[in-house]
Amino acid sequence: MNLQTLGFNEYFADKFELYKAEGYSVGRVLLEHKRMYRVWTEDGELLCEVSGKFAFIALAREDYPAVGDWVVLKTRKEENRGTIHAVLPRKSKFSRKVAGTSTEEQIVAANVDTIFLVNSLNEDLNLRRIERYLLLSWESGANPVIVLTKADLCNNLSEKLAEVDGVAMGVPIVTISVIEEKGLEAIQPYLLPGKTVALLGSSGVGKSTLTNYLLGEEKQKVQDIRQNDDKGRHTTTHRELVLLSGGAALIDTPGMRELQLWESENGLAGSFTDIETLANDCKFRDCSHENEPGCAVIAGVESGLLDINRLISYKKLLRELAYLDRKQDKRAQTEEKKRWKNITASVKKAKKM
Repeated sequence: MNLQTLGFNEYFADKFELYKAEGYSVGRVLLEHKRMYRVWTEDGELLCEVSGKFAFIALAREDYPAVGDWVVLKTRKEENRGTIHAVLPRKSKFSRKVAGTSTEEQIVAANVDTIFLVNSLNEDLNLRRIERYLLLSWESGANPVIVLTKADLCNNLSEKLAEVDGVAMGVPIVTISVIEEKGLEAIQPYLLPGKTVALLGSSGVGKSTLTNYLLGEEKQKVQDIRQNDDKGRHTTTHRELVLLSGGAALIDTPGMRELQLWESENGLAGSFTDIETLANDCKFRDCSHENEPGCAVIAGVESGLLDINRLISYKKLLRELAYLDRKQDKRAQTEEKKRWKNITASVKKAKKM
């Protein structure tokens, strides 16, 4: 297996140099299931698990390998297995808060160059959802591209495109129909050898159909959308990295019904540049864009320059981020207490010995 084809470039080679001198191998995680990992290496595909030391040092979920990660390992070729000892620093990562009440980071895809934000051009097209995906994409360090699928089912294409363009803020928009094989040439420039593309989107938007087309085989089972509400059904059940014939790596992901934010303040500025630009002209620096005099953002809404629904979405996301910051502060305090408790216990144990 040629690691360069999988995206192993100078950045990762430099980070691996120290481990290489100690006799370790390197590989890329293509699949993760219950802390077991399928890893591509120069010796082929290996089934791996983390070492005991790795598990002891890891403080949180995000410390463990994710699909797309480059990992340092000792291989047992005769068994087709290996042990992961470290994760190389990530060049990019698309993260969200885990579903539910727990304040933990879930890394959806790591070391991605381009994120295809897949949305279908049927009645399930949701601008607010696109805003969320864009926000997390900018925060990830990868470049987003909005891919609008099922163009063959859309009767008002120009109207839909205008709506999406209003929230895209300069992000490329590609319209495709896999069924009619139209528009697909527009995504080819992103599928270059050594590059990694991740497909993200809700259930039933066409990610699996697009994956099958790009692979030239039906790797992912495809289901029709529900007729009663035009919403998609779950098809992909896990995140997986696959290699396309042209040399690009592709990460397909399950549809995300819940996309909670994770450390997205920088991404917010990139996703809402229209509001941020208007806010620069507000009379007060700490303007909340409610009823303050001289608010340029409210003036933009009143003049028709800014959609009121977009401002409402912006404020909602700000509240979510503020709440997440408070939760993370409490979590950090708890983890610090736990860390010192472990250190104290280790010191006492050493003294007794």
